[in-house]
Formats: sequence, structure tokens, C-alpha cells
Amino acid sequence: MSTNEQKESLDFVRTIVANDLESKKHNGKVRTRFPPEPNGYLHIGHAKSIVLNFGIAAENQDGKCNLRFDDTNPVKEDVEYTDSIKEDVRWLGYDWEDRQFFASDYFEKLYQFAEELIRQGKAYVCDLSAEETRKTRGTMTEPGQNSPYRDRGVEENLDLFQRMRAGEFADGARVLRAKIDMAAANISLRDPTIYRIRKVDHHRTGDSWCIYPMYDFAHCLSDSIEGITHSICTLEFQNNRPLYDWFLAQLPVESHPQQIEFARLNLSYTMLSKRKLMQLVEEKVVSGWDDPRMPTLSGLRRRGYTPEAIRNFCERIGVAKRDSLVDVALLEHSIRDDLNWKVPRVMGVLRPLKVVIDNYPEDQVEHFEAPNLPDDPQKMGSRQVPFSRELYIERTDFMEDPPKKFFRLGPGREVRLRWAYLITCERVVKDPESGEVIELGCRYDPATKGGNAPDGRRVKGTIHWVSAAHALAAEVRLYDRLFLTEKPGVGKDADWHADLNPDSLQVLADCQLEASLDQAQPGQKYQFERQGYFALDPVASSPTRKVFNRTVALRDSWAKIAKKAKK
Repeated sequence: MSTNEQKESLDFVRTIVANDLESKKHNGKVRTRFPPEPNGYLHIGHAKSIVLNFGIAAENQDGKCNLRFDDTNPVKEDVEYTDSIKEDVRWLGYDWEDRQFFASDYFEKLYQFAEELIRQGKAYVCDLSAEETRKTRGTMTEPGQNSPYRDRGVEENLDLFQRMRAGEFADGARVLRAKIDMAAANISLRDPTIYRIRKVDHHRTGDSWCIYPMYDFAHCLSDSIEGITHSICTLEFQNNRPLYDWFLAQLPVESHPQQIEFARLNLSYTMLSKRKLMQLVEEKVVSGWDDPRMPTLSGLRRRGYTPEAIRNFCERIGVAKRDSLVDVALLEHSIRDDLNWKVPRVMGVLRPLKVVIDNYPEDQVEHFEAPNLPDDPQKMGSRQVPFSRELYIERTDFMEDPPKKFFRLGPGREVRLRWAYLITCERVVKDPESGEVIELGCRYDPATKGGNAPDGRRVKGTIHWVSAAHALAAEVRLYDRLFLTEKPGVGKDADWHADLNPDSLQVLADCQLEASLDQAQPGQKYQFERQGYFALDPVASSPTRKVFNRTVALRDSWAKIAKKAKK
């Protein structure tokens, strides 16, 4: 493949990087960074940025990707978030080696840069309140108004800024603003605030500082200090790029990174606003940041998602310049695709109905060999499944008055028990008060061992089962999408609370699972045949009680629901 052909196969970000390497820009280096704010847990949208930034670094010789925490707002930041971010990035499969940095590492340097802007007459201390500043900012069609403090002299500004640092003024009393252009068409250039007073202890620097730099000021300069070549961010920062470049152009920095914007991930039936996710946690709509219904990486991990599936999903959706809505079904397909050849098959009965095989010896127990991966028996070997007189089957696998196309168990009907025998239902036992079916009496055909009829008769239905005497009692949690609408909380006066799915979690407390699952370890994954993919919950499980989370169903049932809704 020629160089031009290789470039054409790249996304636009990688094409820029390839062109820069070819032209020897940045001295032929590739340095990227993933710069999260430690004010919440990472979600699937952050995964797209992680995969992109670490991926580009790994694809280029001597490429490096830093992990840098933009910890410039101590009001919302916490060590808990820092630790969770590091855990999530490692879980996704990436290593920043010795390149872990914090914007707070550069607080003194950033302060010196701010003083340099003051000395150049390009920054001033402003006494306007936040509300007054907003009123003088202007609009998209009208220019802003100069602050009455804009023409303060350099010495006065330096003195006031130093006194801000010394803690002489109250929160909000003064800010430091860049002096750019209050008539600029780009509102971000209308004398933006670059330092504000926050008399709050910082989780790393304690009470050493009571003034903190704004994100736009700290971010570009942190990139420059670290020698970042390509500052890759999402589209909402596109309007801030001129400001990013302005700061770097005014100050004596050693490098000028290139900011490149790409479309953030918008996922259907999902909220990815960190503020709204915080609301879900604080209002106890979910059990925490790692609730398996949350789009956080810790929630997806607990639910049973794999890092490979998430990386594959990010690669499938690609990198674009325009925002679009990605169907969450693609994410669910990615996890099915990844787990399909990775996890063993087992049998689990989620809503048990007791079956007594009347003609099977009461004390007899047989063991049937069942491949752990039926489509490739050699890959994972097999296990021994116990069979006895009393079994459990899925309640939905029996109907007393079945329709024509129901091929499972019913009065007088014959079905195949997976790996075992053919059985026929001969009696139905009901609760005398409720009329609910509580037990089935069946007859097995001893000549059909292994599930095959020697006389060649055809049996269409095959169902799963577990031996009642050997079954593992467990709790199973059926997780579903947290919201009922494609774009929850979007639109005028929209309230995401109204879009919540009341059936996003169903807890089945009395499930009966194959005995082999007693050896399952936290996080271990399985396919429950005919049910879906499940993982042992590492948080809710205990040595005496197994709790399994449904990672994803075997098929996209929502597609059928959507199709019916359109009709």
C-alpha cells in the first residue's frame, strides 16, 4: 500500500498526525495526553478519548501518551475520582508508565505565566462580580463592554494579583482576566477570566493556594510544559481553540501544541453528562457510580463488559468531525461479539418450575458430558452435568394450553432436555388456592440418552434444566437500559426523570443454576444458555451467596420493540 493510500485509510486525526510526521513538524515526535478532570468517574464517552489518545501514541514509533489530571477546581475534585480514573485506564489496557501528571504540579509555573501577562499589559485584575461580568460580555450579535478596571496599570495589577494569592480578598471579590478584545466575534476571547479566588483546600496542595487557574488557561500551558504535540479534544472546545493559541502565542513557552477537535460520543438511551450522572448517584436513582446500569467504566466492568469489547466498539464507531447519535445496540453487539468465543456455556433456570420424572429411579444420579463451548468443543473442554429424578426447568418453557408454534413443553408434549433425555409431560400439579402451576409430572424415554431418539422421531423443542438436588441457589439481576427514550432529558423543559425505565433492574432471588457455578470467581463470565451473558457480581456476592448480573441479552429485544412502536 502506498503512503497516500495508507493516509486515505486513516481517520482525519490520524491523517493530521501522519502529515506532521512526514513534514517533521514537532521534530518528528508524537506526544498525546488523556486529561480528565478528577470530579467524577469515567464513562464510555471518555473511553473513546482514551482509545484515541493512547492508540495514536502506540501506533507511532516512540509515541507517548501522558495521563494528566486537570485538577484546577478543588470544589468538585477528590482523590476517590483520581484513583478510579487510574483504575479504569489500566483496565482498558493502557499504561502511562512514569508519565502521570497533574495541573497542580504546575501551579507555581502557571502563576508566573499569569504575572508575565500582567507585565505585558495583557491581563488585569477585575472587581466586577460574576453577574456584572456576564452582563457586560455581550451577545453573539452585540460586542461586550470594557470593564471599568481594564485600564489599571501594570504595577497595580501585579500588587492586586499578589494580594489575591496572599488571601487578602474574599471569594468572588476579584478575578484576573486576560486583556484581549471585548468586541471579538468569538465570545471566548472577550477578556476571559484566567484566575479566581477559591479559599478551599486542594486534594493535593492543601491550603497552599487560594487562587486557582481556569481550565482554558491551565490546559494549554500544561500541554506546552509537557511537550504535547497534538492536543486532541472534543468539539465543544472548538470555539476555545483561538484562546488556546492566544495564550501560547503571548507567553515564552517552549512548544506550541496543535489542538484538534473530534466529535464526542453520543449514545442512544444513555446520558453522558457528568453532572447528570452525579444527580443519578446523589438522588439514589442508582446504587452508586459503579451501578451496572450506569455508563461509567466501573459500572460496565461490574456488569461484565470486557475492555476488549469497549476498545472494539470505539474503533468501530470511528473518529468524526460532526456530532451524531450512536445506537447503543452497537455497544451491546460489541460485547456479545467479544464474549461469544470467550466464555463457557452453562445452564441456569431463572424462574424455576419443578419437574418430577415419575419413571426415573428415585436414588439414581447420572452425569452427562456437556461441552463448555458447543460450537468448538475442543477449545474449552467439557464438564459433567448431574441428572436426577427431580429437575427445574424455566417456567416460560411450559404452557398448559400452548399455541401451534410453541415447541416447548405442554400436556402430552415431548421435548428434549439439553444433553440428557426426551421427556413427555403427563400431569400438571396446581396450587389449589391460586391455580398456579407448581409442578409437572413427566415420563422419560431411557432409549433417548444424550437427547437423540433411536427410532428417528423428530422433536423440535430443546430446553435447559438443572438437577434439583445439585442446583446452586443464587440471585440473578437482570439489568436493562436505564432510559426509555433515545435522547433522555433532551428538548425544551425536558426532564430526564420522566424518561427513566422502571424495569431497568429486575431482581430474581430464587434462581437455580448449574452446580459448577459454585466455583465462579468475582467478575467471571458465562453464557447462560438461551438466557444471555452473565457475570458474577464482585460487589454484591459473598462466600455464601452468589449474585450474577446479566451483562447483555443474547439478542437485541429493543429492536423489536422499536419496530412495533413505529407500526
